[in-house]
Amino acid sequence: MKTCTPRAVLLLLLLLLLLLWPSSGLLVVTAESGGVQHEDTASSQQTCQPDIHTVLRDMAALLAEQRVELRHTKTQLEAVEKRAEAVEARLRASEETLEEQRGAMGQLKEAQGEQATTLRAVGDSVTLTGSQVAELRSSREQERVVFSAAIGDDAHIGPFTVETTLVFGHVFTNIGSAYNPNTGVFTAPLRGAYHFVFFLFGSGHASYPTAAWLYKNNKRIVMAYSKQGDQLVKPSNGASLVLEAGDAVFLKLYPNAWVRDNENYHTTFSGHLLFKM
Repeated sequence: MKTCTPRAVLLLLLLLLLLLWPSSGLLVVTAESGGVQHEDTASSQQTCQPDIHTVLRDMAALLAEQRVELRHTKTQLEAVEKRAEAVEARLRASEETLEEQRGAMGQLKEAQGEQATTLRAVGDSVTLTGSQVAELRSSREQERVVFSAAIGDDAHIGPFTVETTLVFGHVFTNIGSAYNPNTGVFTAPLRGAYHFVFFLFGSGHASYPTAAWLYKNNKRIVMAYSKQGDQLVKPSNGASLVLEAGDAVFLKLYPNAWVRDNENYHTTFSGHLLFKM
């Protein structure tokens, strides 16, 4: 069973008063035409009128208060709805972000799996035996070929009536041991492109030039030559050659020519491997 609130009771009283008010007015009119009894009723009606107005004012105040409360409640509801919408939008965005992150994680796992497979394949392909490692090291060592040497020792060589191989006995560098300081011959350890240079030093003389040939096996390649009556001379030359493994490169003194050297190492012969072929 529902319990009536004070406001509901006031509304019912107001309705009853409104219903009784016209009949009370009719009783007053009747009293004017015929009796003291009705005058008492009119008197009581006049006494009740101020109470009715008070009730009406109270009811109007209550209604106004309810309108204010209703507007305030409506505003609060609207604010709550907006917050709820914002929360819902954030939740949707979070769900979308979560789905994107799940997709990215899946792609990352796939990529990691592919990388692991690739690494395993690479690991399998680079597994070498001891002999293969040794062979690679040997091949790498063979590709390191550089030499440089001088005659030195305050030497005077020539003149000779025939071509004579020059021996550069003072070695600066001989990586790969392809140059023989006892014979003056460089022997190519592998097929490739090589570069050679040589510098000669001699005294000027009217009859004896300072000159030499660069040989590849038994073939003359280039010459350095200088001749003058006096003063010192320093001819030089060089060439890049494609050599097969075992090819020999060396210098031969030109017939009736001479060269000299000293502790300053003017007369030199150098070469190195440019690249393997």
